[in-house]
Amino acid sequence: MKLGKVEFCHFLQILALFLCLSGMNQAELTRSRSKPYFQSGRTRTKRSWVWNQFFVLEEYMGTDPLYVGKLHSDVDKGDGSIKYILSGEGASSIFIIDENTGDIHATKRLDREEQAYYTLRAQALDRLTNKPVEPESEFVIKIQDINDNEPKFLDGPYTAGVPEMSPVGTSVVQVTATDADDPTYGNSARVVYSILQGQPYFSVEPKTGVIKTALPNMDREAKDQYLLVIQAKDMVGQNGGLSGTTSVTVTLTDVNDNPPRFPRRSYQYNVPESLPVASVVARIKAADADVGPNAEMEYKIVDGDGLGVFKISVDKDTQEGIITIQKELDFEAKTSYTLRIEAANMHVDPRFLSLGPFSDMTTVKIIVEDVDEPPVFTSRLYSMVVSEAAKVGTIIGTVAAHDPDASNSPVRYSIDRNTDLERYFNIDANSGVITTAKSLDRETNAIHNITVLAMESQNPAQIGRGYVAITILDINDNAPEFAMEYETTVCENAQPGQVIQKISAIDKDDPPNGHQFYFSLTAEAANNHNFTLQDNKDNTATVLTKRNGFRRQEQSVFYLPIFIVDSGSPSLSSTNTLTIRVCDCDADGIAQTCNAEAYILPAGLSTGALIAILACVLTLLVLVLLIVTMRRRKKEPLIFDEERDIRENIVRYDDEGGGEEDTEAFDMAALRNLNIMRDTKTRRDVTPEIQFLSRPTFKSIPDNVIFREFIWERLKEADVDPCAPPYDSLQTYAFEGNGSVAESLSSLDSISSNSDQNYDYLSDWGPRFKRLADMYGTGPDCLYS
Repeated sequence: MKLGKVEFCHFLQILALFLCLSGMNQAELTRSRSKPYFQSGRTRTKRSWVWNQFFVLEEYMGTDPLYVGKLHSDVDKGDGSIKYILSGEGASSIFIIDENTGDIHATKRLDREEQAYYTLRAQALDRLTNKPVEPESEFVIKIQDINDNEPKFLDGPYTAGVPEMSPVGTSVVQVTATDADDPTYGNSARVVYSILQGQPYFSVEPKTGVIKTALPNMDREAKDQYLLVIQAKDMVGQNGGLSGTTSVTVTLTDVNDNPPRFPRRSYQYNVPESLPVASVVARIKAADADVGPNAEMEYKIVDGDGLGVFKISVDKDTQEGIITIQKELDFEAKTSYTLRIEAANMHVDPRFLSLGPFSDMTTVKIIVEDVDEPPVFTSRLYSMVVSEAAKVGTIIGTVAAHDPDASNSPVRYSIDRNTDLERYFNIDANSGVITTAKSLDRETNAIHNITVLAMESQNPAQIGRGYVAITILDINDNAPEFAMEYETTVCENAQPGQVIQKISAIDKDDPPNGHQFYFSLTAEAANNHNFTLQDNKDNTATVLTKRNGFRRQEQSVFYLPIFIVDSGSPSLSSTNTLTIRVCDCDADGIAQTCNAEAYILPAGLSTGALIAILACVLTLLVLVLLIVTMRRRKKEPLIFDEERDIRENIVRYDDEGGGEEDTEAFDMAALRNLNIMRDTKTRRDVTPEIQFLSRPTFKSIPDNVIFREFIWERLKEADVDPCAPPYDSLQTYAFEGNGSVAESLSSLDSISSNSDQNYDYLSDWGPRFKRLADMYGTGPDCLYS
């Protein structure tokens, strides 16, 4: 009878188990004869435990408990006097013992991968005395492995990459499978690898699991990804072994094995001549099957008649060649351009140079299209000059523009009035001659920037612009004048030859060699006895005194006319009056006061004394007013009848009075004299308020105060009048006052020769009173005497 491999393996396993059990029983007999046991009070006996190590097959699937082994002692005579006890891992739950025979059985299915062995303790007791007849000992039950676990790829599935065109045997990735079975027993955990899918492109080493390339020249451009299935089988790959699989995704990475190639040998593009500089003319691209850095290219113009007109650059994102304009196109000058363009890879792999040159050439032809262009001026900026003395209609210059198109249409000119709002200039529409239209003033505007428009006669929509800068030349048309408004003073104690003012001049003109001013006194002031003028020859002059001392009471202001001449051709002059005030100065020559009115005050009283006197008078006046007010407040009765309420009531009277002869009903003097205060009465329908101060005598205060006090008192009387209606009403008064503190305002004798009134103070009130000062002052005849 012939046995198969599987049946032969099972037979060997059963035979090995039988031999193990036989060896255990033989060892039990041997140990029972050789190991003595001592008991107190008794003769020494031999120990007869008959185990060493038990083995149990895992994954037992039988219905009866699995026999493990037998415990036996020499003391046991077989009469049932010995009792066996089992303790430790799995005792009573997994392993049970027959306490009479010592047979051990496993009651549950055991798994070596969960627990490989169990450690237990055995004890033999005397059944009657329950005392041990053998010392307690440990033993081990080892779970014997069977091939019940397949190999597993714990790190799968795998992904890997390998460069395209790699040689055969290039390592790709290593896969590893693990088997939970016992690697020290049999071949249950010994695995071998094989490839189930992925041939003939890849292979795997059976023992190591290293995946390698199996074919040369694998091209990424043809196929860039492969899916492999790898199997791991235990029992060294023999029949009956268990297996597991995993997948491996292999991607071919790119290498520069493809040169760039233009899809076409020539290109043609049409562009208008009006296209601005830096505009894109065309985009071309050389095809390259590679990707990433291997497909990066650079473009350059290697030949052609447009080398200086066009340039080419690369778009980093699309790897296109971008052709742009470097100079303006002109259809009338050149109608087409030809370019020879080369595309080449930036990164070349020397291993693939044999595949051909990694560059390519193409031809690009650019056709320039004609467009209707606006007129063009012969110059971008015209510079012209004209004198500010030029008469209206003077020719300043000429501009010229032409139509750049082949039709050469006539051009008409005009001025953009937004740049010449005042319309200073005109231009001839046909010739482009610019003339003056108004008088020019350099001091108002020294340079005029205007824009000239040139329009085609056949197409007015085509407008060209030219720019003209017109510079106005200066002439001497402005007289010199004081550089500032001087405030000149002279001390009363001034000495002859003392400098009181340094003056300078300005001129709005701008002579080429700069200003040169000449200062002198006018003819009528040249011989005055008060002041003199010295020209410093540096565009300044100095005013000096000529006599000792000045008195304000005699003359407080002097007017010195100064004659100023410029150096223009012809020269211009002007007379400027310098106002000199006489002032009281301290010891250091610093002016203290320059007012002439101080001399009108009584002699012997200073300003401070007068202020003190006025303050005392005002204080006394205030005290008198307060005293009078307090007395009047004490005398005024507070009339307030709580029992009477005139609001919303009608009061009837049946008293005709006594007529004009009845002097007892009314105080006629109070009616005739407006200065007498009527007694105030408190109204019942208003809250009493603090009474106003009593009215002072009108003749002691100004009219405006009198009138204000009069109105206030009448208003108070209306408010507290019990007979007044309980609403606002119009009150009219006719009061002309009690006279004027200024007394007579007549000026009949103001011009008499005997009048000693001095009006010199009017000159201190500013330029608005200058006319009055000239009329009523000392007069110009004595200004310089």
